[in-house]
Amino acid sequence: MFADRIKNLTASGIRKVFDLAAKMKNPVNFSIGQPDFDVPEEMKQAAIQAIQTGGNRYTVTQGLEELRIRIKAELQKSRQFNPESVLVTSGTSGGLLLLMLVLINPGDEVLLPDPYFVMYRHLLNLVGGIARYYNLYPNFQLNPLDIKKLITEKTKLIIINSPSNPTGAVFPEASLRQVAEIAREHNLLVLSDEIYDAFVYDSPHCSIATYYPNKTILLAGYSKSYGIPGWRMGYAAGPGDIIEKMTTLQQFSFVCAPAPAQYGCIKAFDIDMRPQMELYKQKRDLIYQGLVERGFQVTKPSGSFYIFPAAPGGDDQSFCEKAVEHEVLIIPGNTFSSSKTHFRISFAVANDVIVRGLDILAKVAKLM
Repeated sequence: MFADRIKNLTASGIRKVFDLAAKMKNPVNFSIGQPDFDVPEEMKQAAIQAIQTGGNRYTVTQGLEELRIRIKAELQKSRQFNPESVLVTSGTSGGLLLLMLVLINPGDEVLLPDPYFVMYRHLLNLVGGIARYYNLYPNFQLNPLDIKKLITEKTKLIIINSPSNPTGAVFPEASLRQVAEIAREHNLLVLSDEIYDAFVYDSPHCSIATYYPNKTILLAGYSKSYGIPGWRMGYAAGPGDIIEKMTTLQQFSFVCAPAPAQYGCIKAFDIDMRPQMELYKQKRDLIYQGLVERGFQVTKPSGSFYIFPAAPGGDDQSFCEKAVEHEVLIIPGNTFSSSKTHFRISFAVANDVIVRGLDILAKVAKLM
């Protein structure tokens, strides 16, 4: 009785582990990607005020005008990117779904990284697109020539995710400029997923939208940088004709992003989150050094709040299952990759939890 389009759609490995965590008393939960800091009080109060004063109705589909103006101004300031249009979406994931449905026909080829964010592959399957992967192993940095070699007459879109989920890699300006030139040469669209743009620790964040503005669709949002994943607040910015089609489709799907959350996010632009980002840099250093000292092979992440070590014994599934037996929840790398050699840790947890988890993982490694 089910539609063909969901034949290859399987449950997320991340959500399976997340559900498992709910059944444990006190696990070390390195599985889910959500910040451990609270929502800024100004945003809370703005959302509460909206709820109490009638801001519970539909907004226009494209989102509150004041919010869209603030988004556009911030993109001009931070990326020198002046998008033709902005659409407020129900999370970055909502924007990703709209984009795939609007752009990808069955048989269209999309270039995406390996490792990749789990939704990319599954949403491509949903719309009948064909994934072609550019390899980021072993250090998780892209080689623009690898992208160029994959391009065929069926290629329509290149996906860039920097900072990355699951690896934490941040792509430098030189690489992004090269990809922009390749995309321009072949008249390709680019999707730049920048949801972790605030979590950059070692050098300024660069966006391919800065170097290829006319055909880049930028997806970002508030879930990670302001601790509001449950508010479902994201945005898409880019060419007017593409954003217009995404807006039309949103009318017949999500309708609009949650109204009180939109009012809350207007306040986000006046809040300095650098203290929280500095704490996350400390967490990055703590977990990276801890893994190295305990004998793990690992690349130091420059962004996001993920780290992607090699699995002891070379079998991600076996190592993750053994870790779960010791009440440490981690995600096998094959959830994000064709390879089965690594595992993902989300270090968006308290520092003492990081240390406790590292000690347990070291013990598990000795059992492999």
